[in-house]
Amino acid sequence: MNIISVSRRTDIPAFYGDWFIHRVREGRVRYANPFGGQEYELSLRPEDVHAFVFWSKNYGPLLRYLPELEAAGYDFYFHFTINGLPRALENLVIPAEEAISCLHRLSDHYGPKRVLWRFDPIIISNITGTDYYIKRFEHLASGFQGATDRCYLSFVCLYAKVRRNLQGLFESNGILCHEPSSPEKISLVKELVEVAKRYGITLYSCCDDSLAVEGVRHAQCVDGELLYELFPHKPRQTKINPTRKGCRCVISRDIGAYDTCPHGCVYCYANMNKDLAYRRFKAHDPTSDILAPSQPLSKN
Repeated sequence: MNIISVSRRTDIPAFYGDWFIHRVREGRVRYANPFGGQEYELSLRPEDVHAFVFWSKNYGPLLRYLPELEAAGYDFYFHFTINGLPRALENLVIPAEEAISCLHRLSDHYGPKRVLWRFDPIIISNITGTDYYIKRFEHLASGFQGATDRCYLSFVCLYAKVRRNLQGLFESNGILCHEPSSPEKISLVKELVEVAKRYGITLYSCCDDSLAVEGVRHAQCVDGELLYELFPHKPRQTKINPTRKGCRCVISRDIGAYDTCPHGCVYCYANMNKDLAYRRFKAHDPTSDILAPSQPLSKN
């Protein structure tokens, strides 16, 4: 049985829900290794799927399909990224208040342990400084009280492609980003820990061992122990398969594809550029057995 990641590489719930449900109904999917280009076929029959781990900034389009997944016997939980950042950084993401409402809908039906809030990435800039994040986090956390008990944090990873996008942001909008020092990070996270405690939320650090702060746990985004807690009828998953430095996730198969998410977030590591992603989104065939044709990428 495989844990299926849906998906770190693109926002399937927001943009490719029709394609995903077609694949579930047919019981099979193809996906490509994003660096080598090799393609693989994977069974999506209920007896072959341990669980789906969803990732999204907008679950609205997927909501209508969740009862069908339940009825077919699939187990799943949700990572829900809600930052509420300025439009210059997240220009096509749904408004924070709409996302908060959607998170509550998921939590009301599936319970708070299956809905995991992601407040990431944190980007320190001349318009999003420490005070900005403390206030934004307080606003969001207060809206999530009782609806989730976890929040996953990370600071932006400055891959070469991300640096290029952030440089373009400075040239077009005058927004200057910088990489905070470890003391700066720790000082901010300590403030967020205190805010989270007030609303019954535990913080988890994703792929950042520098955040050794009391009250912050090491994250497993694809979490074998959480899966066992939620779905004890399934075998416990313990084999760690890191996707990048610092990752502690258990092994899973990701059926997404890079350069296909039209959200256009400037910090995104999964798109080389937003224009390419939009073109691939528009060219997408929802009846295909693969989300996007194989297109090997540079690791930068």
